[in-house]
Amino acid sequence: MVEIALGTALAAIGAGVAIGFAGLGSGIGQGIAAAGSVGAVAEDEDMFARGIIFTALPETQAIYGFLIAILLMVFTVMAGKAVPVPLGLVAIGAGAAIGFAGLGSGMGQGIAASSSVGSVVEDPDMFARGIIFTALPETQAIYGFLIAILLMVFAGIMGG
Repeated sequence: MVEIALGTALAAIGAGVAIGFAGLGSGIGQGIAAAGSVGAVAEDEDMFARGIIFTALPETQAIYGFLIAILLMVFTVMAGKAVPVPLGLVAIGAGAAIGFAGLGSGMGQGIAASSSVGSVVEDPDMFARGIIFTALPETQAIYGFLIAILLMVFAGIMGG
């Protein structure tokens, strides 16, 4: 049996929370956007490429969660040394920051994308405005991503 320090185990949980919840938000958001896009393509086959663009936008939340999870793994779990419990707890905080921000942001972005693709079917001139409206919920994921980075830097997980 392999012995794993509690702090290291907590850091692994933080990595899982980061990608797990952010990926969940992306998946739900992309599903919502894809559902709207399929309807749009059924009405107008020329909507396929624009539907793909709207459907791909909520993917970024999973990317943010993936990056934080990788950073947590590299600087804690894979570093080959025992992680103190307080740093493990900070890692959970960092994972939660991007995980939950990505969950809400991805879902919100999917809803906006679905509505936007529907409006573009009615009026093709709505594409640029639809992209802008769809991009707005991204800011919450960016806030979570930045807080996760700051937590890791100031706690000494990264760059310390």
